[in-house]
Amino acid sequence: MKAVDTNLLELLKKAHRFVVPIYQRVYSWDKTECEQLWHDVLRAGRRDRLANHFTGSIVYIESNEGTRTSREPDLIIDGQQRVTTVTLLLAALAARLEELPEDEREVVDGFSPRKIRGIYLTNEYESGDAYFKLILTQADKDALKAVVSGASLPDSDSRVLSNFAFFIDKLRAAPREDLVSVCEGLSKLVVVDVKLTRGADDPQLVFESMNATGKKLSQADLIRNFVLMDVPPIEQERLYESRWFPMERLFREATGRFDEFVRHFLTVKTGTIPRLDDIYEAFKTFAAGQFDLGASRSDVVGTLAQYAEWYAAMALRKETDSELSRRFIALDQLTGVAYPLQLRLYSDFQAGVLQRNDFVEILDAITAYIFRRTVCRIPTNSLNKTFATIAASIDVERYGESLCARLLTLRDYRRFPSDEEFIEALTLGDIYNFRGRGYLFSTLENHGRKERVSIAEYSIEHIMPQNANKEWQRDLGAEWKDVHERLLHTLGNLTLTGYNPEYSDKSFAQKRDMVGGFKDSPLRMNQGLGQLSVWGSAEIQDRGRRLSELAVEVWARPSISDTILANYRRGFEDGERFDWSELHAILEAIPEGRWTSYYLLAEVVGTSAQALAGHLQRHGECQGAYRVLSWDGCVAKGFRWHDKNDERDPQQVLEQEGVRFADDVADPEQQLSTDELRALIEVGEV
Repeated sequence: MKAVDTNLLELLKKAHRFVVPIYQRVYSWDKTECEQLWHDVLRAGRRDRLANHFTGSIVYIESNEGTRTSREPDLIIDGQQRVTTVTLLLAALAARLEELPEDEREVVDGFSPRKIRGIYLTNEYESGDAYFKLILTQADKDALKAVVSGASLPDSDSRVLSNFAFFIDKLRAAPREDLVSVCEGLSKLVVVDVKLTRGADDPQLVFESMNATGKKLSQADLIRNFVLMDVPPIEQERLYESRWFPMERLFREATGRFDEFVRHFLTVKTGTIPRLDDIYEAFKTFAAGQFDLGASRSDVVGTLAQYAEWYAAMALRKETDSELSRRFIALDQLTGVAYPLQLRLYSDFQAGVLQRNDFVEILDAITAYIFRRTVCRIPTNSLNKTFATIAASIDVERYGESLCARLLTLRDYRRFPSDEEFIEALTLGDIYNFRGRGYLFSTLENHGRKERVSIAEYSIEHIMPQNANKEWQRDLGAEWKDVHERLLHTLGNLTLTGYNPEYSDKSFAQKRDMVGGFKDSPLRMNQGLGQLSVWGSAEIQDRGRRLSELAVEVWARPSISDTILANYRRGFEDGERFDWSELHAILEAIPEGRWTSYYLLAEVVGTSAQALAGHLQRHGECQGAYRVLSWDGCVAKGFRWHDKNDERDPQQVLEQEGVRFADDVADPEQQLSTDELRALIEVGEV
C-alpha cells in the first residue's frame, strides 16, 4: 500500500479512469455536504496565504497492467462521494463558463470549459465508458455521463442531478471574482492518495479502517462490500447481477429491514442472536466458517439471497398465497422476533418437509401465543430467545403437533396463556391504551368475513364516554363513579365508529337512535347495541365477556389431547428433543462469585429440577455446572466433574471465585434469582 499527499486535480489529470465498483452504495451526498464543499473551495480560493486545503482520502485498488490493447480501470473503494462531488462542481463550472462570452471563459489560466472537460473529466481520445474519467454504479452512471458530456439530462432521481443543479445555481449567482476563487480553490484541494496493490493488500481491512469514522455505513453496505470486494471485476459483476442485485431490489423500499433480516438469517444458521451492531462481524464469522467447509462466495450469497426471498414473502408482503400472506401480515404487526422460526418453517415448506395445512396451523398457533401473552401483559423481552431455539423441538414426522406441543408445554414467563387468563385480561384490562388495540379490533370485526373492513376509516369509541356528564351519572346510578373508573377503558365499553365527533358525550339512547347510530351501524362490533335500552355495568361486562369468548376462538390454543400433551411434556423434561441451549447460555453467563439452584434454573428454562440435574450430569458441554447448587445452597451430593481426572473440590473452586460459605452453605445473598438469570441472556426485542 502506498499513501501520499496529492493535489486532487493532479490525481484526476494523471488517472486514466476511476470506476466505483458495483458493490459500493449509490452516490448519497446531499445539499448539506455540497454546501460545505462549496464554502471550503471558496474560502481556499480567496486566501492567498493558504497553499492547500485537505479534503480527505481517496483509496483505490490499482488496475492490473492489462495488455497492449486493453487497460483496466482503478477501483475506488473509499472516497467516491468526495471525488464525485468535485467532479460535479468541475462539470458545473465548465457549463457555467460556457455561458460567458467566448473571450471571457478562461477566468483562470487552465480553467476554460474545454480544458476542464479534457483534462479532469474525460479522456479526449477514448470512446464508450473509457471516455469518462469517473464511472459510477448503475443507479448514477448515466446521470454522471450526461452531466460530464453536456448531454440532455435523463429522467432520474439520482443525487448526481440535484447536486449538479445546486452547483449550477451557485455559480450563476456568483460574481466574476467568485468564479476566479472557485477555480483557485479547486486547484488547492489536497487528498491522501492511497493506492492498494492487487494481490498484496487486503482491501476489505483497509475499507473497514477508513470507514470507522465519517458517514456510517449500514450493515448491508459492509456485508455487500465484504462478499464482493476481493474478487476479480468480472466475477464481481456476475455475482452482483445474479445474486446481490435481485436481493437489493427486494429491500429497496425497506432498506432498514435488511439488517434485521441478516440478523434473523444468522440466528437460524448459527443458533446465536447477534446484536444489531455486531451483524457484520457475525456474518464474517459465519462466512469464514462456510469457506472453511468448501463453500464459495457465490454459495454464501446464494443462500443469503434465497432466505431473503422467503423473508420478503413474510415481512415485505411479497407472498402470493393469500391465506399465508394474511397470517404473515398479522405476525409482522405483532412482533419481529419470530422470524428465525418462521424462516425455518418457510424453508421446510419450500422443501416439501412441512405441508401447507401444518404451516397454517403453526402460524395460527404462533400468532395466538404472541397475542395472548401481549394481552395478558406477560413480558416479551425473552421471546427472541424462545423463537431462536424452539425449532430444536420439531419432529418432522409430526411437524405441526410437535411444535404446537412445545408451545403448550412452555412454563412460567414463557407460558401460553389459558383461555381463562386470556378472557380475564380482555374483560377487565385497559384495552383503550393497549398497543395492539388496532389489530384486536380489526381482527374481531373481520373474523369470518370474506369482504374485509378496513378499520382505518373508523375510530375507537367509548360507549360510556370519558367525560361522564350529569346525564350519564344519572343513568349509571349511585355507583356511577366506581363503574366509570373500573370499566371505562375495558373491551366491553369500546367499539368502532365513523361518527365519533357526532356521538361526543351524548346519552346512550341518543347514540343508539341518531342517524349513523348503533341501530344503523353495519359493523359487527356494534351488533346488539341497537336492541339495548340502557348501558351500565351489567351490559358492559356482558358485552366484554361475549367479545372475549369470540377472541378465544379467533386466537385459539392448539387442540392437543391431555394424554398426548403429557407424553410430549415427559419427553421434553427428560431431555428428549428438549432445547437445552438456553440453559447452556445461562451457565456460560453466570459470573464468578455468584451461584444459583437447580430449582430456580429449571424454572427459568422450563423444565423440572430433576431433569435439569440429570442433563448436567450427562453432558460435558455444560460449562459452569458447578455453580448450580441444591435448594439449600450446598454442593449436590452427586456432583461429579465430567473429567474423571479432575479432583478439585467444587466448593473450594466457588470460594476461590468469591462465593462465601458458612457450614458448607453458600451465602444466599450471592444467589441469582430467576429474574437475574433471565437477564443474563436477554438481548431485547427486535
